[in-house]
Amino acid sequence: MDKQQLADLKARDFGSEFVFETSRSGGPGGQHANKTETRVSLRFDVLKSGALRPDEKETLLKAWKSRLTEDGVLILNDESTRSQAANKEKVIKRFWDLLKKGLTPKKKRIPTKKSQAAKIKQVEQKKKRGEIKKLRQKPDL
Repeated sequence: MDKQQLADLKARDFGSEFVFETSRSGGPGGQHANKTETRVSLRFDVLKSGALRPDEKETLLKAWKSRLTEDGVLILNDESTRSQAANKEKVIKRFWDLLKKGLTPKKKRIPTKKSQAAKIKQVEQKKKRGEIKKLRQKPDL
């Protein structure tokens, strides 16, 4: 995905389709962590999104297959910092990274062949290894 396509995606209104939920996060933080909701969950419904074209939806459904709920909703969580605002920024950045990765077309693998020199070298190594193993055997009497 090039910069122009990424800029086009960011120009669309995804923000209105995000649903944020907060909850208490685990881990260190003492009394502060026990009474504040710093964990942020982002929900994004791929199927109902108006910001995505139908072909993009299809691509993302395949790319995010293991991440989506049965209803086609992507849920991302972050609780790495003690600040709800920082966690919200991180989860949004993670969404953009996933979106960029999901919409980037996969490069096709071009099959290659071993060079003649590589084939000869492999045969020589096999012969050398075979000689080493022959020397380990008991001698014939």
